[in-house]
Amino acid sequence: MLRTTQWGVSLIACLLLTGCNDYLAPTDSLEVAVKGIHAGAFSSQADYAIVGSIHHGGSLWQIDSKERLYNWNHKADEATTIISADFSPDGKLAITADPYTLVMWETTSGEATRYWTAPGEILDAKLGPNGRLALLGLSDHSAVLFDIQKGGIKRTLPHGNRVRSVDISENGRWALTGSEDYHARFWDLSNGKQLFDIKHDDDVQLVTLSNDGSHALSVSKYDAALVWDTKTGEVLGKIPLRAERLKRGLQFTSAAFSANNEYLLTGRPDQIVQLWRVETLTLVNQWEVPKRDAWKPTGASIVAVGFGQQEWTYLAMSSNGFIHHLKL
Repeated sequence: MLRTTQWGVSLIACLLLTGCNDYLAPTDSLEVAVKGIHAGAFSSQADYAIVGSIHHGGSLWQIDSKERLYNWNHKADEATTIISADFSPDGKLAITADPYTLVMWETTSGEATRYWTAPGEILDAKLGPNGRLALLGLSDHSAVLFDIQKGGIKRTLPHGNRVRSVDISENGRWALTGSEDYHARFWDLSNGKQLFDIKHDDDVQLVTLSNDGSHALSVSKYDAALVWDTKTGEVLGKIPLRAERLKRGLQFTSAAFSANNEYLLTGRPDQIVQLWRVETLTLVNQWEVPKRDAWKPTGASIVAVGFGQQEWTYLAMSSNGFIHHLKL
């Protein structure tokens, strides 16, 4: 049963379809890539960022000091096309993935500790606690729980098409997978059992778990974003993304739950970042990050979002090469 109020639905329709609200602007922006970004990630502590630059490959940045700490490429003197990146929950370790290799790094020393050839083409990657296991979304119609310490597959989580997005809970017990087979699935990694299967009306392109694994977001292409309870499988609310008065529907390209599960931060491919109250799925506020060149039609997709160290502060990484600081 959906819990979104009639007022909330009207507000969402107005904001998503007509853009009737003004957008806030970033309070500060840091250029981290001259020609743009393929992928990126923020640590849960909001102190580090991984940037997968188009022309310079991977790098680790310290957010407060605005300093590029290390270059993280998979081969010496060669820029790696980073398609996915993630931090361990404590921020001490990180992974970067290109389509066929996976590297784990220490954030303090910048050293690579593990290098693996992937068991298939990687589409998404997330790192579990203590850097023991990584969850990989693959093009071979499966997600796998990969032993990043010793190598080898611990669990295989099947789908009917490519697995575009994956996430793992902070304790490493729960997994969420989203596939082009229109399904989002929630799993118990202790035994590989599928607990819930949420059907969408289009490709599921983004999934996100809350830190404790109690809430899930699954987003399908131009269809809907669903927030659901992973204990019951009940859909708690829906953000419509279908094309109505628009030529095409909308998409979410990144998302994160707050530590207390009260808020959801989402990024879109049209420079927009939005903050939602989870209980009602009403919009709290929204920001628009700037284009690199205001006079050119090319915009920027939001490739990563995160909650800042201070209350009511947020982070967004845009595909045109910037980390933006946002504030209410």
